[in-house]
Amino acid sequence: MKTNIPQLLSQMTLEEKASLCSGLDFWKTQPIERLNIPSVMMTDGPHGLRKQGKEADHLGLNDSVPATCFPSAAGMASSWNRDLIRQVGEALGQESQAEDVAVLLGPGTNIKRSPLCGRNFEYFSEDPYLSAELAAHHIQGVQSQGVGTSLKHFAANNQEERRMSVDAIVDERTLREIYLASFEGAVKQSQPWSVMCSYNKLNGTYTGENKFLLTKVLREEWGFEGFVVSDWGAVNERVDGLRAGLELEMPANNGIGDAKIVKAVREGQLDAEVLDQAVTKILEFIFKAVEQRQADATYNADEHHALARKIGQESMVLLKNEDHLLPLAKKGKIAVIGEFAQNPRYQGGGSSHVNPTQLDKAFDEITQLVGDQGQVSYTAGYDLDSDDVQTALVQEAVQQAAEADVAILFTGLPDRYESEGYDRTHLNIPQNHQQLIEEIAKVQPNLIIVLSNGSPVEMPWINHAKAVLEGYLGGQAFGGAVADLLFGEVSPSGKLAETFPMHLSDNPSFLYFPGEKDRVEYREGIFVGYRYYDTKQVEPLFPFGYGLSYTSFEYSDLQLDRQQYSDQDKVKVSVTITNTGKTAGKEIVQLYVSDHESTVTRPQKELKGFAKVHLQAGESQTVQFTLDKRAFAYYNVDIADWHVESGTFEILIGSSSRDIRVQQSVEIQSTVELPITIDRNTTMGDITTHPTTQQLAKELLERSGMGELFDPSDDMMSAMVKGMPLRAMVNFGQGKYTEEMLAKDIEILNQAFVNNQR
Repeated sequence: MKTNIPQLLSQMTLEEKASLCSGLDFWKTQPIERLNIPSVMMTDGPHGLRKQGKEADHLGLNDSVPATCFPSAAGMASSWNRDLIRQVGEALGQESQAEDVAVLLGPGTNIKRSPLCGRNFEYFSEDPYLSAELAAHHIQGVQSQGVGTSLKHFAANNQEERRMSVDAIVDERTLREIYLASFEGAVKQSQPWSVMCSYNKLNGTYTGENKFLLTKVLREEWGFEGFVVSDWGAVNERVDGLRAGLELEMPANNGIGDAKIVKAVREGQLDAEVLDQAVTKILEFIFKAVEQRQADATYNADEHHALARKIGQESMVLLKNEDHLLPLAKKGKIAVIGEFAQNPRYQGGGSSHVNPTQLDKAFDEITQLVGDQGQVSYTAGYDLDSDDVQTALVQEAVQQAAEADVAILFTGLPDRYESEGYDRTHLNIPQNHQQLIEEIAKVQPNLIIVLSNGSPVEMPWINHAKAVLEGYLGGQAFGGAVADLLFGEVSPSGKLAETFPMHLSDNPSFLYFPGEKDRVEYREGIFVGYRYYDTKQVEPLFPFGYGLSYTSFEYSDLQLDRQQYSDQDKVKVSVTITNTGKTAGKEIVQLYVSDHESTVTRPQKELKGFAKVHLQAGESQTVQFTLDKRAFAYYNVDIADWHVESGTFEILIGSSSRDIRVQQSVEIQSTVELPITIDRNTTMGDITTHPTTQQLAKELLERSGMGELFDPSDDMMSAMVKGMPLRAMVNFGQGKYTEEMLAKDIEILNQAFVNNQR
């Protein structure tokens, strides 16, 4: 029987309504027993359920209930596999049902503005399109099981430094094209049950009190239907938040915020209808969770572990493979070095820390895979709890490496290097890890490095290794997935969802991150990640979209269904991919769009489509894409909408942002002419280049006596006239052109725009 929420609302007291707008405790919503309104639970878990047991503290210092720990978002994004990420979401939903959890707090879809952000391991990408696509499928998977998600952290939460007070200053075009777009696609495609507001301010206003963000953009423009919940402890002024569109404060406020709401309503400072709307959203969520609760729900932990291994395989990126050292043969002497091989770094620190149902160790998995065909040895090489070089450990590792046919060194960033709550200050791996690489390379040419890290690292040591496998934070099945890749059980198919810079100083936000005191300015604007590196022609260590395979792929036969379109048309693109190698593999086909010539500053190229295809050796497959207006548009702040300029665009398809294999031009005709308001300081160039006023501008030049100066073949004079304000015609007209004539011509020019809109 469907709950009658309006009737329920009419029976509630003002105090009861206010109480529903905050939590019962750290994880549960407030119940109202007399009206049979139950309490439901929310828990952390973008990559695994983190439900605290009865004796556990809310900060996660004690263990949570066992749950499958999947790779963190930084790794999962490198799979570029929508379907697989949806399967992970389904598994998370099943585990949430088994633990009576109504909402899983995630995914995190914040943009990776800087590689230093301490929480980057929880976020998908530097690119909003890729991030939104993956978040949408994660949400769909979880919610298919009757469990809600909470898309976070909305918005411009791109650092941990002073995260609860910092004011992110972002111009609207940058905000729309980069930082909001990452959320927009996920909301529109998948309707998460909730969106979580972030801690920070955005352009002077806390996001939890930002009506532009929570009401105008999220609800009115994007059509969000769920409720907004605060990040835990993010509420500044409760009444301001409620008025802006923040329905639920978490955790419990011990009645303090509730009392403020009651007082504001009684004193006429808060419209009772605003409170009723908020309570309605919360009640809709509570009873949806109750209706979709699956009694006696269970899940198969072994199957979920197998899924974690599968997504782990696709999340890792082969960065280097000199002389085709990989895949390894299961024979000979194999030296496994590094404490990470026995004590894996498989997840990040902070609120997303999961208590895994089981944990694969790379050394054990390698030993099992090799069996009795070869000899596998192990030595620690370094101490995970210290950055200091311990000579005895290094010497032991060097000796073992020297006696082996190949050495596999597990290195990366320890837990203490990156976590929620603080940002990194550099991109180096620990000194004892670097020293170990250098010393082993002196005695063992066949050196393979396996990295465990949640975000990019600098690699001054990369020439010491023949092969480098980026393992990210690979979840509880990390060890098994690594073994599968190293020995060719599967071919690597991950590609970077972020740029690895050569040096930290190459990053576009370097001069502005993390800001000064409580203010950070996003001065790099839309040039985030590869948008900057590719446009500025800065050579990265590894570009966005990069990743090697054990096979090779050929791109051919790029086709468009026609060559000319309006901005309201769908552009259909197809390309053929062929596996030209000797083994099966998966290729991530990436489609970028480039505006050939624009009147506004735009990146060299932007990702607008991708597909992951599995091909047997020699097999071909045609991949199809459909591009809409947004694929060609930029956000125009003057018209407060997305706008496509008429002209030529390039469709670029390739294996990474720096490896474009095929391309083709397409003509797009805009259906919207941008009006301009003309006054005496409007430049001549503005009216001579605008379609509506081109002819009128020529006539005006003739009347003013300046037509003879406007010689397109004379670059200097042409440039001077184009940059000249209209008022200058009076001065240069030498009495032939008067102020009265100028005023009349300005009226005629403006009327042309009015007539054109009719």
